[in-house]
Amino acid sequence: MATTHDRVPEDAPELRQDLAAALRLAVRHNMHEGICNHFSVALDDHRFLLNPFGIHWSRICASDIITVDERAPDDAAELTALCIHRAVHKQHPRGTCVLHTHMPYATALTCTVDPELKPIHQNSLRFYDDVAYDNDYNGLAETFEEGGRIAAAMGDKSVLFMANHGVMVAAPTIAEAFDKLYYLERACEVQVLALSTGQPLAELDASIARRTKADFDQGSAYYQAHFDAVKPLLDRNYLR
Repeated sequence: MATTHDRVPEDAPELRQDLAAALRLAVRHNMHEGICNHFSVALDDHRFLLNPFGIHWSRICASDIITVDERAPDDAAELTALCIHRAVHKQHPRGTCVLHTHMPYATALTCTVDPELKPIHQNSLRFYDDVAYDNDYNGLAETFEEGGRIAAAMGDKSVLFMANHGVMVAAPTIAEAFDKLYYLERACEVQVLALSTGQPLAELDASIARRTKADFDQGSAYYQAHFDAVKPLLDRNYLR
């Protein structure tokens, strides 16, 4: 099922500010890597906002965010960002905001023979039956064909584990996407630490996992509350 995005005014100042905030918050939580990776939010069916290549996320401001029009690509956009994000925005049913990172604990799991996020902790249950796994690493995603393949692998799940690469999160809003990214890394951190003990993982019963996931899904107002609570921690120059 393809996404149809409501048209948003081109300047979209609040979206630019929130995307810049999400990028800076990712640095605060060590979910960034150099000047790589990309966050985007759709404006309509053909255009999306994207962080430009070459600006460190700790310094990015709302005015740095670029508008990508698939009909006239911007040289400031990284090729892999164009190829992957365009496809996910088009194909994901809730893919208005798409975040891609190589955050350490989640990426560590993608580099294992069994990368599955196990239902072992309350935070893990936020993602119960909502993670897709792409087991085919084909090098840098520098073609639209590869971007389409990645989007197809994600399907309608909120999270994609990309083998030997990283993760991607898709959600209807920046606040929800950031919340999912944050708690995904925390859930993966717990799993990696639990595995480091050498003891078997204590997986929760499927019925409890499903019920808890359903409870989490009822708390959509929490996403915005979380995002609003952490934005004031940032230097306000991101608003420029």
